[in-house]
Amino acid sequence: MQLFYNPSLDNSSKQFFFTAEESKHILKVLRKKEGDVLHITNGKGYLFKAEILITDLQKCKAQVISTKKSIPKRYALHLAVAPTKMNDRYEWFLEKATEIGVDEITPIICEHSERKVVKLERMERVLQSAMKQSLQTRLPKLNPPISYKDFMRQEMDSLKFIAHCGEGEKMELKRRVAADRDLVILIGPEGDFSKTEISLAYSKGFVPVSLGNNRLRTETAAIVACTTVVIINSY
Repeated sequence: MQLFYNPSLDNSSKQFFFTAEESKHILKVLRKKEGDVLHITNGKGYLFKAEILITDLQKCKAQVISTKKSIPKRYALHLAVAPTKMNDRYEWFLEKATEIGVDEITPIICEHSERKVVKLERMERVLQSAMKQSLQTRLPKLNPPISYKDFMRQEMDSLKFIAHCGEGEKMELKRRVAADRDLVILIGPEGDFSKTEISLAYSKGFVPVSLGNNRLRTETAAIVACTTVVIINSY
C-alpha cells in the first residue's frame, strides 16, 4: 500500500485536490488514472480511501469513498533532544523515531550545543516521509527549538527522565518506564548536559536514567530511549 498525506482532510471531507507535487507523483511516477483508489492520511489518526476523479497534473482531484480512524495509543512519548552538529544525524533520528513510534519532538538548545539553528521545514518533511513509509496515520508533533531553561519552565504532567553521562546513581530506563503513562525524556548534545542543566532537571522532578553501559551518540541514545518505551508498552 502506498500512503499519501493531506493534512486538510477530516471525517467530513468528500472531495479534495492533491498538491501539484503529489499530483505529478501520482500521475507521472505511479501512473495512476481515473477510477484508481488511493490511501491517504491527515496525520491525525484517520485513514481515507479515495477514488481519482480528475487526472490534472497541477491538482489531481479525488473523492473520499471510506474513512477509518485508528485507535489512539494509551500513552504519549515526548523526546526532547538537542540538535546534533551534523544535520543528517538528527534527520536520521527523526526518521527512525517516527517509524518506531514517537509522539512529540522538541529540539532543545543546551549549553554544550554546537548547533543552535535548525530547519523546521526540512525536519517536518522528514517526519511526513517517515510516517508515510511506515504506513502510520499519526504525524509526530514537531515543536520549535527552545532553550533548555525555557523548556524547563513548562508544566509537564508526565513521567520525566533525563539521560546523561555524568556521575551518580541511575536505574536503567526499562526499569523506570511504566506502561500506559505519558513521559518525556531529555537527551543532551554531543558534549552532554552541563552540571547546571542536570541539577536544574533534578529540581524539576526529572529522574536520571541509564540507556546501557556503552556511551551513545545523541541520535543513538534517542532511538534507544524511543525503542525501550515502545517495547515496554507493547506487552
